Amino acid sequence: MGEQRPRRPRSPRWAKALIALGVVILLSASTALVGGQFLAARYSDSLQRSTLLGPESRRDAPERKALKGPLNYLLVGTDERSGSKGPGGRSDTIIMVHIPASLDRAYLISVPRDLRVKIPPFPPTGFTGDTSKINAAFPYGGGGTGGVQLLSETLTRLTGVTFDGAAVIDFSGFNRIVTELGGVRICVDKRVRSVHTGHVFEAGCQNLTAAEALDYLRQRKTLPGGDFDRQRHQQQFLRAIFSSVFSGGLATNPLKLDRVLRAIGSSMTVDLGGVPVDQLAYTLRNIRSDDLTGVRVPAGARQIGGTSYVVATADAPGLYRAIRTDTVATWVRTHPAWVNAL
Repeated sequence: MGEQRPRRPRSPRWAKALIALGVVILLSASTALVGGQFLAARYSDSLQRSTLLGPESRRDAPERKALKGPLNYLLVGTDERSGSKGPGGRSDTIIMVHIPASLDRAYLISVPRDLRVKIPPFPPTGFTGDTSKINAAFPYGGGGTGGVQLLSETLTRLTGVTFDGAAVIDFSGFNRIVTELGGVRICVDKRVRSVHTGHVFEAGCQNLTAAEALDYLRQRKTLPGGDFDRQRHQQQFLRAIFSSVFSGGLATNPLKLDRVLRAIGSSMTVDLGGVPVDQLAYTLRNIRSDDLTGVRVPAGARQIGGTSYVVATADAPGLYRAIRTDTVATWVRTHPAWVNAL
């Protein structure tokens, strides 16, 4: 069939959600270290829960007393407005997080939003399937929970990877969270002028406010690598958030940590497959900012039928296999061109 094209959203809002994209992985460890079961319970109470993973994409794991690796999580940032009911939003930030069996590091694997894929049928919305950009799966699934379900199943059919959980975030808590953190320290690799505000981000490490961080993360048109550079900036941002938890005194300030966690919790919906938050926090307690590795799916831009896509290269199946077999560390060592410096 011809490509079905849902309407474009008014303006991308994904970057405002990025502050919370890694929180299940990145901040829950702090909860275990600092606040114990008390903070974990408060954070858990503030989380919105839903069935985000489709049946095909959920890892079939039996009941277990101890959460063991390897673990895979799907993190999605959408441009939907909080409380919106329509299907117009798209999933402009898609990150697969792989945590090896050693539970001592995390690989942030960014999936290009324009990656050309086969999106399977989704009977709840009457969608019959199509070949399109992967971020179209979210509106084809009706947005919200259904959108993430269809996106997850699209990824599983593409990669063979199943997931232990997922998180989708709106952007309502962005300003409050970054303010609570006292800003975010980002190392800008190359001078960037914002096409939206005209602000110039000079090369070098600097502390960004919430508005500045949002502006910086939205930039792609003036970057040499376009959206691929923006993916790297997203990963750098997640690392900066994680680092601020420990270097910024958050890990030793339970009250401040509590405020940040509750702000994040009110801005996201999670599917942890029935695993309690405190159990996940304890499992990931040893991961620090230096233990994060940024990876991008091997792919390149291509025009097909007058439409600009990103198409996976011959190296992509090897990465997918490495995630399934928990050999990402080996793949990263042998494919340095696809590793982002964070």
